[in-house]
Amino acid sequence: MATTFVRISDLKSHVGETVSVRGWVMTTRSSGKIAFLTMRDGTGYLQAVFPKNELVDGAWDRFATMTQEANVLVAGTVRADARAPGGFELTATDVTVVAPSVEYPITPKDHGTAFLFEHRHLWLRSRKQVAIARVRNEIEHGISDFFYDRGFIRTDSPILTGSIGEEAGELFATEYFDLGQAYLAQTGQLYIEATAAAHGKVYCFGPTFRAEKSKTRRHLTEFWMCEPEVAFADSNENMRLQEAFVSYLVARVLERRQDELKELERDTAPLEKVIAPFARITYTDAIANLQGQGSDIQWGTDLGADDETALAKAYDKPLFVMNYPKQVKAFYMKENPDDTRTVLNNDCLAPEGYGEIIGGSQREDDYDRLLARIEAQGLNPETYKWYLDLRKYGGFVHSGFGLGLERTVAWICGIPHIREAIAFPRQIHRLYP
Repeated sequence: MATTFVRISDLKSHVGETVSVRGWVMTTRSSGKIAFLTMRDGTGYLQAVFPKNELVDGAWDRFATMTQEANVLVAGTVRADARAPGGFELTATDVTVVAPSVEYPITPKDHGTAFLFEHRHLWLRSRKQVAIARVRNEIEHGISDFFYDRGFIRTDSPILTGSIGEEAGELFATEYFDLGQAYLAQTGQLYIEATAAAHGKVYCFGPTFRAEKSKTRRHLTEFWMCEPEVAFADSNENMRLQEAFVSYLVARVLERRQDELKELERDTAPLEKVIAPFARITYTDAIANLQGQGSDIQWGTDLGADDETALAKAYDKPLFVMNYPKQVKAFYMKENPDDTRTVLNNDCLAPEGYGEIIGGSQREDDYDRLLARIEAQGLNPETYKWYLDLRKYGGFVHSGFGLGLERTVAWICGIPHIREAIAFPRQIHRLYP
């Protein structure tokens, strides 16, 4: 089989040529004198046609031995065919089974969710899961491009930390040599506030961890978050950056990942409406809105998933809910000068029932007020001495936010559960594979 090796995505450049393609078997069928193979190689999908009377000796018998997910090498002539996957087809002359696949567990029949996640390492090969992963990849590249083009510097924050950014009850802790406990980071925010003072506009992008015992479709214990921080930006500027960012990511996927969205059967009409600016309502107005819908929620209570869905359903693009009560938000958020019960923060709620994809705020830049908030929450000021220093040596107005990657991927893909938005999800009941 001495022919040029070509990846499926490159077949368009080899029409009329005899080539070899390596990949995995998806399906086979035969009608006696002609047989068909659908295969994939990670770059695309291909149909190979096997006319029995045009094959080399033994190839027809070798075709008969192929099973789902066997690794094969197929030789043949490339031809254009608009009806074929990817627009090209291979008229095969020979096939070699490089590595067999015996009793592949994920068959075309329906499987339960628990079974599929037990076999997640194999389920990732399916067309839908491949489409989700490629949309995620597009969003990740979009994140990098968006901030690079706007002059942001990526500054990576530590995963092991001695200080916390959110509730202490949601931490994964470990003994750190002779220095006591360290924690898996819930956020990189505190650290990139420091790098914002060095570079002005920064972001970090990496894994974060929450030991929250939640089983909802919106929660993972390990997830990825993008967190920009901007010096000299207030809460309003922060929200403008968020709506530009989200609009950019959605537009990029619509432009570059139409095939994947079609594979996912995603209705793109709602996504096409995601254009800045987004509507803004205060938390206080949100509570009144919910009470008007019959909810018994009271002012001072944090919004839950059902509350977010009820609020967002009146809008056809993301919604900002801003200025939450101080008591339900983190210590680092700036007190609202117009209502000292609240802070200058916002949540960005995605439409179609997907809820919060971004949490952001203006940070408290006053040393004494920040110290008081740290002490009021029972935290050790010594642990945050370095963080307080940012207010002691040239304090500055600054704001930032965190975008949850998996929630964003789930929304854009239109999938019901966040666990499919990452290759190997970690949940309170799942650590395998």
